[in-house]
Amino acid sequence: MTDADDERARPVGINHVALEVGDVDEALDFYESLFELELRGRGESAAFIDLGDQFLALSETDDPGGPDDHRHFGLVVDDPEAVERRLEAADAERVPSGSLDFRDPWGNRVQVVAYEDVQFTKADHVLRGMGLEGLGKSESARSELAEKGMAPE
Repeated sequence: MTDADDERARPVGINHVALEVGDVDEALDFYESLFELELRGRGESAAFIDLGDQFLALSETDDPGGPDDHRHFGLVVDDPEAVERRLEAADAERVPSGSLDFRDPWGNRVQVVAYEDVQFTKADHVLRGMGLEGLGKSESARSELAEKGMAPE
């Protein structure tokens, strides 16, 4: 293995958690009975609840106790290309999704997202402490954060 082959991405944090539910309206009613929620978006069979710069995704399924088709978590990393190279080398199961999704050996689904492309933001002092100083945001991520009054300075 060369040094380039040994490069691995650094996990930065959790962008989102996606849960499967039997009925999106019922799930929203349940969560709204417990928490003050702000809806990020809504589709016919899905809802996205804002948690500041993170979110909870609810996806309707006929069998929420069955195989995990949509349940996953979004892992924010500094270098998704490094993850992709490592997945190929490990011959890991990729999930066709249009994103960088895979299953671990136990069937858990993970969606890898680039720190620069998502709203999720670590404070500069935390990034520095993680050895990730200088990690920035794309223009689209900065725009989304600005719309919510959470743009980084």
